[in-house]
Amino acid sequence: MTDASTPTDRIWTAALIVVGDEILSGRTHDKNITQVATWLGVQGIRLREVRVVPDVESAIVEAVNALRARNDYLFTTGGIGPTHDDITVDAVAAALELPVVIHPRARAVLESYYATRGGLNEARLRMARVPEGASLIENRLLGAPGIRVQNVFLMAGVPHIAAQMLDALTGQLEGGLPLLSATIGCWTAESEVADLLRETEQAHDQCQIGSYPFFREGRVGANFVIRSVSADAIAACGEAIEIGLRASGREPVPGGI
Repeated sequence: MTDASTPTDRIWTAALIVVGDEILSGRTHDKNITQVATWLGVQGIRLREVRVVPDVESAIVEAVNALRARNDYLFTTGGIGPTHDDITVDAVAAALELPVVIHPRARAVLESYYATRGGLNEARLRMARVPEGASLIENRLLGAPGIRVQNVFLMAGVPHIAAQMLDALTGQLEGGLPLLSATIGCWTAESEVADLLRETEQAHDQCQIGSYPFFREGRVGANFVIRSVSADAIAACGEAIEIGLRASGREPVPGGI
């Protein structure tokens, strides 16, 4: 296996399952997708799929088995707290055909954390439950840890707690080169430059170009985001887009609008 610090040309992928009825009902706005995607990109891992599922064990099991099989890593957020509807641990264990056990270190961490907060009751002890054989993801903010089992990573649904768990995982996962990006804006309808973007991407096969239209100040515009693991490839692709825009009488805006 390649050392985690050694960049490779291989593209490593991850998926994310967001667990929670509150997300599907619209009562809670999920912020974890953005921060997980951004963090993965720095680790040299592409977030390829996101699925939002209800607090239903069968739905979580189905999603876990489907997404972990076709990605290098699978992350989940939500459903690892102390209440009866926090069932992500049970669902992941069922998907992996593992029993659920109390992790001794997790119990010790929780006992220490709650020593001056009313003690470790039955509900709080639920946060020490893990699929058998799992390791812990440190949570420096609160006592309850995240969980790592095989290629599945279970994290809190609360964004600032999930961020702490991601920080603890930084540099721990094998990945490739970090994905870089650059943005070029233009006051134009994207349909008018679709051929330019397609032809430019075909000519620069190390890059992917995304087009993001907007309506602002009473005008139509678009930002074109170039992504690649190579800064030189991005620069060459960006130059080609700028030349093409100017040739058609349009002025590019480096950095985006």
